[in-house]
Amino acid sequence: MTPDMIAMIYAYTAVGVGVILAAAGLGSAIGWGLICAKTLEGIARQPEMKPALMTNMFIFAGLMESFPFIILAFAMWFLFANPFVGALQSAIGG
Repeated sequence: MTPDMIAMIYAYTAVGVGVILAAAGLGSAIGWGLICAKTLEGIARQPEMKPALMTNMFIFAGLMESFPFIILAFAMWFLFANPFVGALQSAIGG
């Protein structure tokens, strides 16, 4: 196993983590937009339902917002405890 192979694993992992975080951010932004748009549509159709719709909007937005943080945890795991380096070492050693 050469240092170049390990460097390539870390480089490809960094690119993959960047793509993963960008997709999570984009998905979160699209989710917020859809949640707010549909809530405003519902309020425009039935203004008397505003309190119930706003409560539901904040509940669903909170659930949707947890997704990027979960993805961030996986991304940090890939960056700092890279499982691919160990797999490469065991594949070459075994």
